[in-house]
Amino acid sequence: MRAELRHYQSGHVIYSEKGFSWTTLFFGFFVPLFRGDLKWFAVMLITNVLITIVTAGFGLIISWFAFACIYNGSYIKDLGKKGYVEVPYNREKRLEHIQHNLKQ
Repeated sequence: MRAELRHYQSGHVIYSEKGFSWTTLFFGFFVPLFRGDLKWFAVMLITNVLITIVTAGFGLIISWFAFACIYNGSYIKDLGKKGYVEVPYNREKRLEHIQHNLKQ
């Protein structure tokens, strides 16, 4: 499921997925780094380093799976704290907007 988040003052729009984060499962702590979410980047990096040291790397898949389950929800909540509001996502409206921009 996709979420469209719009900043209430600037109008800046961010699209994000809801639910399980496949990108976080496959790419780990790089996902928050690319999204500019430095808080979760640090949390994931430090957690992964500590789990790797304690379990000799065998527990790492468990932490990646846990973060994949919770990251998208926490990212959307953090954006809400920064002033972003979720608006109903309308795929047809978005496609019309893209087609209109391509014609210009």
